[in-house]
Amino acid sequence: MSARFDFAIVGAGIAGASVAAGLAAHGRVLLLEAEDRPGYHSTGRSAAFWTESYGGPQVQPLTTASGPFLHEHGFLSPRGALTLARQDELAELAAFATEFRALGVRVDDLDRAALEARLPGLKPEWVVGAYEPDCCDIDVAGLHQHWLAATRQGGAELWTRAELTRAERHAGAWQLTLADGRTAQADVLVNAAGAWADPVAQLAGVRPLGVQPYRRTVAQLRLAEGPPADLPLVLGIDGLFYFKPEAGRLWLSPHDETLSPPCDAAPEELDVALAIDRFEHVVDWPITRIEHRWAGLRSFASDRLPVYGFDPAQPGFFWFAGQGGFGIQTAPAAADLACALLLGRVSAAVDPAPYDPRRFR
Repeated sequence: MSARFDFAIVGAGIAGASVAAGLAAHGRVLLLEAEDRPGYHSTGRSAAFWTESYGGPQVQPLTTASGPFLHEHGFLSPRGALTLARQDELAELAAFATEFRALGVRVDDLDRAALEARLPGLKPEWVVGAYEPDCCDIDVAGLHQHWLAATRQGGAELWTRAELTRAERHAGAWQLTLADGRTAQADVLVNAAGAWADPVAQLAGVRPLGVQPYRRTVAQLRLAEGPPADLPLVLGIDGLFYFKPEAGRLWLSPHDETLSPPCDAAPEELDVALAIDRFEHVVDWPITRIEHRWAGLRSFASDRLPVYGFDPAQPGFFWFAGQGGFGIQTAPAAADLACALLLGRVSAAVDPAPYDPRRFR
């Protein structure tokens, strides 16, 4: 006879682990992970930072609301974020700063002299910047392990190598079948499958929402000198690069978004070369070696906002997907919101309306 649960959650990355931890005290919870270990895909490959402007103004409430939890539990360390602009991008940078200041985000204007003080070797074409002093690095592994531990301590079960192959709704419960033949029953099925969110929905007979995975590339570089330990996260207002220091090395991305099927993503040499070319147009720091390169998948709905809520056409099917590149920095608030919706409670911290899956129907 199948084990019976109140909630079955598909995906044990940051998304699934955070919701499982929040639900564990309120019912029997099963957390399903297709891989040998949780966090193998996007969670384990993130160069995550907490930056209130990242993801846009409708994601900012989730990021800001997540800040207190991340600070109080020691998962953030100060970094700062510096967004650069050329002469022909002044209006775009000004609009960026104005928009986020209106939302309560701290953004300082920097002229060329101030840029040079923070970013020695800056190429001449970069004339102004916007600095966010509250930006922090996130201890992604520590945060993920915190929620996995809370999940276990709360009495929830974690099944690894547990690829879902069938989900059918009968008599108010989901009948779940895994690739290895194991079965389970659950009242509610939570889709926290990241890049596999739409395929999981299809397995359950639920209409997919168009949650599309995109590949993102990161390279780890050794520089001839540095990088400076206090270097902020550096981004272009054009959205074509970002880089930051990490343990004496530099992590660099061309900010690429290449359509991809759900898969074990691998970097393309062309994207690594593109990242280096863009970096060399920002600063004059010689690169001595590319030490490592990797890629992960970021998944977006068509409007670039996450999808949190019960499916309007299928009872007992809950979407927790489409977190894009901001899923880790928003995870505490997103999990609180999801748990409130799943338990039929009111969440005062963040308005759920912009993320409701009914917007696609």
